[in-house]
Amino acid sequence: MPSLPRPTAPTAARTASDDGAAAAYPSPVLVLLPPSEGKTAPAEGEPVELAALTDAAALTTTRRAVLRALVRASRRRDAVEALGVGASLADEVVRNTTLAAAPAAPARTVYTGVLYGAARLDDLDDGALARAQRSVRTVSALWGAVSPEDRIPAYRLSMGTDLVGVGPLAAAWRRPLSRALDRAARERLVVDCRSAAYAAAWTAPSDGPGVVEVRVLREADGRRTVVSHWAKHTRGVLTRHLVRREAPEPTTPAELLDAAGEMVGRELLDAELAPGPRGRHVLSLVVAGLPPT
Repeated sequence: MPSLPRPTAPTAARTASDDGAAAAYPSPVLVLLPPSEGKTAPAEGEPVELAALTDAAALTTTRRAVLRALVRASRRRDAVEALGVGASLADEVVRNTTLAAAPAAPARTVYTGVLYGAARLDDLDDGALARAQRSVRTVSALWGAVSPEDRIPAYRLSMGTDLVGVGPLAAAWRRPLSRALDRAARERLVVDCRSAAYAAAWTAPSDGPGVVEVRVLREADGRRTVVSHWAKHTRGVLTRHLVRREAPEPTTPAELLDAAGEMVGRELLDAELAPGPRGRHVLSLVVAGLPPT
């Protein structure tokens, strides 16, 4: 894929949304992650407080509706089938029935799995954690979007679910997430690490500093192919690099390419930026070898 030239672009406005946590934690970049399927249930702690979560004004009504519908669905005899999960996850479905009273902990300690194992948002110094809190959002089927320090319980729900009483979740979240994120996306560089199911819940407007979809390619025998498991790991590595690096946060797609290029020779073989559809960009991170375990 040909690389995109690196023109000089306008600096992104650094004033974030007046609504919710974006105003409290302004940042020139917005990194969007999918949640992990597996989660670590907090052993203790106060339950979730919806009004205290990021972007409460825009998202609380839908969060409450989805939470109530999930609890009802999880109490059904056919709950496993209704939520589209396998029988081996029945215990996690049962756990959904007590979500309102379940212990909560920072999202960065609840989300686990390949991406979060690589991002290690639960192992950051104070400066990196502050940067992550400003810039990282996990798009969630239950919460809409949460920041690393938002306190949540472990749950089982995917964005592809058609939840009785709410409907298809990606469609249910589009308007609330638009209210929560559109203004920030018009003022900040969007780094989109979401999977397709979660990308369907909100499309970033293209009239801001830039929207960059992150994809991962494996190079072997001179050929580059798209990989899925590796993509989760490498997107996590990129997220950790962005919140830990000492340089200023990127404000344009070209600056994001420069930041990713700092990993070439270590975690990456190459990094390329190319035009994408609808005025967006695609950042390709090239790796080699076997997927991480």
